[in-house]
Amino acid sequence: MALSIGIIGAGEMGIAIAHLAALSKCTVALYDINDEVIRRALEGIRFALKNSVNDTTFTKDDLQLALERIKKRTQLADLDTCDIIIEAAMEDIRVKKDLFKKLDTITHYTTRLVSTTSSLSITAIASATKKPERVAGMRFFRPILSRPLIEIVRGANTSDETVEAIRAASDKLGRETIVSRDTPGFVVNRIQSQFFGEALHLLEDDAAPAATIDRIVQLQGGFNAGPFRQIDEMGVDTHFEESYALFERMFTDSRYRPHDIERQMSDAGQRGKKSKQGFYSY
Repeated sequence: MALSIGIIGAGEMGIAIAHLAALSKCTVALYDINDEVIRRALEGIRFALKNSVNDTTFTKDDLQLALERIKKRTQLADLDTCDIIIEAAMEDIRVKKDLFKKLDTITHYTTRLVSTTSSLSITAIASATKKPERVAGMRFFRPILSRPLIEIVRGANTSDETVEAIRAASDKLGRETIVSRDTPGFVVNRIQSQFFGEALHLLEDDAAPAATIDRIVQLQGGFNAGPFRQIDEMGVDTHFEESYALFERMFTDSRYRPHDIERQMSDAGQRGKKSKQGFYSY
């Protein structure tokens, strides 16, 4: 039987996860409160999949089957038969707690409830439910279709069974996993914050242009892409918001202070690849 995945939020991340899950032969229930948002999301996925048809490993029949695996949903209650529900809503603790409280009442006790939050406490989100043992974090990394890692975040009450269920789902999606504790920024964000932060400091000090810093990191560090290309891929505004949230959760430790370059770029609408202008032009 195919793994059934519910996805809450038809934004950039929800769309990418739905795309990946459909390609991995999972059945997908894509939920958003706005029917028009879901319609546009499905059109975006259809367009992306069509571009893969020329790939010798992906045929028109594969395209049709992948699209048929994704069903749009505008009622949370329609997710009640999913094996795992992935929340990819806005990064607001009140919104997430409200969602998980509702999911706790409408889903079977064996359904695993996971959040893609990059900065909020999984333990705090799970506290809105009566069964916090089935709640965990499941962090994807942009670009989701090509990044091989998923970070499973274990809340204070997350059970071993929930961790193993999410690990099995990640295997189905063709991803490697690490398991981290529910600490501020988890593991990946803590490492990345220093990597990106130092690159931004170098840019501020006029040590070298963004493209040169990226090139050095690629040549010397063996990275596929440098820090500024990666920030553009994530979204300059998204990275700034995540950095600010981590800074607050680390009790304003100066090591994690967000950088004003990103704030100014966000204010100017230079949000990276999604706005066609960031540290690079697209």
